[in-house]
Amino acid sequence: MNLRRDVFQAIADPTRRAILLLVASQSMTAGAIASNFDTARPTVSKHLQILTECELLEKEQNGREIYYHLNPKKIKEIADFIEPFRELWDDRFNKLEAIMKQYK
Repeated sequence: MNLRRDVFQAIADPTRRAILLLVASQSMTAGAIASNFDTARPTVSKHLQILTECELLEKEQNGREIYYHLNPKKIKEIADFIEPFRELWDDRFNKLEAIMKQYK
């Protein structure tokens, strides 16, 4: 059975967000990623599997090592989805700030 993972459920987990931050600047092996956490390596492997299934991470084999790196297209899709909400809230906060300045 092929389970389709939800991207937003994947990034809701703080460990997975931390993994994304780690590999944002450079590709890393699972072992290198796991060394940054106080959890068992199989736990980190499960997080990597989820992030890969969501297409947030891509795997690239280099000899015997598998390197994980960000999938910039998927990250851009998420950013594009969130952008209208960010703009909406920025506008609301700017209006609130303008109102609050009137009462100073």
